[in-house]
Amino acid sequence: MGSIAAASYGLNPLFALPLYREGMGVDSVLFFRYAFAIGMMAVLLRIRRMDMRVRRREWPLLALYGLLFSASSLFLFLSYNYMDAGIASTILFVYPVMVALIMALFFGERISWLTRVCIVLAVFGVSLLTKPGGGSTVSVLGVIFVLLSSLSYAIYIVGVNRSSIARMPSPKLTFYALCFGILIYIVRLDGLTTLQFPVSPLGWVCAFCLALFPTIISLVAMTVSIRNIGSTSAAVLGALEPITALLVGTLVFGERLTLRLCLGVVLILIAVTLLVAGKKIYYTLLALRHKA
Repeated sequence: MGSIAAASYGLNPLFALPLYREGMGVDSVLFFRYAFAIGMMAVLLRIRRMDMRVRRREWPLLALYGLLFSASSLFLFLSYNYMDAGIASTILFVYPVMVALIMALFFGERISWLTRVCIVLAVFGVSLLTKPGGGSTVSVLGVIFVLLSSLSYAIYIVGVNRSSIARMPSPKLTFYALCFGILIYIVRLDGLTTLQFPVSPLGWVCAFCLALFPTIISLVAMTVSIRNIGSTSAAVLGALEPITALLVGTLVFGERLTLRLCLGVVLILIAVTLLVAGKKIYYTLLALRHKA
């Protein structure tokens, strides 16, 4: 389930880029993604007969986290206009590093030597994905958009886990986050007066699949994965997300991979994997050494 969750989220470019090519803007694409996802979540919650009541003091938090969740999607999809989608998805994967920094700066958590090494590796990896000057490998503006997306998601994760809604069931939290998040696109589309619709049957299929695979299936599968194998192991499997996006970009959309880009991708994946599973890997190797 963890593998399915990560690979499903990595399919964002597969369904978003064809809609771009039909002439749809970022806001219209994301509006349909959120609208279809809200409908699917409503059906799912109805089937599970989940209590949807919310206490008064929880509404502002739900609104805030919904807007952060939506901002992360917006910045990521904006970056697709400036850089290859596979590279964008790889840079997005630095959000665990940002979570570690936020916890250290604002909650006093100690930054271990391993975390510091991971931060350096991640920063160096991102720097390899951009080459300053005229011959840039990817757009600097695109990188900024992805980093803002990653930061928004990192704040969302920390906020949800540290606030009074931490114990709220994941499907319920996701539903309300989507409901508040869609407001960004309603406003940016001038009350939907400038909403663009898919112009082909394939476009409608892509819009529906964008809500189904990277949103609903990914979120539900991740919840099941965390409950069965824990958040650390599930986070490690998240490395399949940028790998899937890279494969889609290369095999489907003909995006070009250079040695420099591949090295940057590998460094980011190593940094995040060590960050979320470094201690577990260390103690596993230590146990195997003692057995030997």
